Amino acid sequence: MTDEPVLLTEQVGAVLTLTLNRPHRKNALTRELWAELRAEFRRVAHGRDVRAVVLTGADGTFCSGADISDTAGMDEFPDPSRELRVINEVVQQLHDLPVPTVAKVRGVAAGAGWNLALGCDLVVATPDARFCQIFSRRALSLDCGGSWLLPKLVGLQQAKRLALLADMIGAEEAHALGLVTWIQPDEAVDKFVDELAVRLAAGPPLALTQTKALLNDGTDRTMREALANEARAQTINLSGADVIEAFAAFAEKREPVFTGAWGTGG
Repeated sequence: MTDEPVLLTEQVGAVLTLTLNRPHRKNALTRELWAELRAEFRRVAHGRDVRAVVLTGADGTFCSGADISDTAGMDEFPDPSRELRVINEVVQQLHDLPVPTVAKVRGVAAGAGWNLALGCDLVVATPDARFCQIFSRRALSLDCGGSWLLPKLVGLQQAKRLALLADMIGAEEAHALGLVTWIQPDEAVDKFVDELAVRLAAGPPLALTQTKALLNDGTDRTMREALANEARAQTINLSGADVIEAFAAFAEKREPVFTGAWGTGG
């Protein structure tokens, strides 16, 4: 056992890195870890100091899924639906975060762990990363958003293959299927993700929030609904100070400095 926190947090500038920290259990998720994630996601959603989030795991492993040995509190809450409501809240929080999110995956990402990575906006993996929708091996069905995410990312047939057979796939296949955005060598992945997160954090916060929401919602909308949503989002963007800054920077041939401040666009 260890007295270290189950979730490590480090903020550098506007980038917050959250590290699942149960290496002795391959960073498997427990009630305590879900609660810590919920608190951090809530803080990000209601604050203004974080403009990008990186989610990763300690000691060369992303997350092996739910810790099935975690029985704390089961006597008090024997109904699994109550626990699943908490988990679902965290997954929805991650999906709805108004800032860009990046999963940095080394080693295994299985079950709920893989679906947490898929819930991020971008996924960077090392060549040794391995992925598995392990649920059927445990006589369980998909959870943590897997039934919604997988068909949208890979199509229905491949989603069924991954879910029904619970095969372990490597980083190259995951990349080919569109489940990994980039593959980076282990010695380069930290620098790559750091630079990516800084780029995202330097972007126009209001516009990135609107764009992320539009893309998340767009797969479930008709073209007419998508166009209406785009118009509403663009109206919000045009009322922000970042639009003025973007046009001024273009005219002055310099890099813009975005703040997300509210102002009068034009």
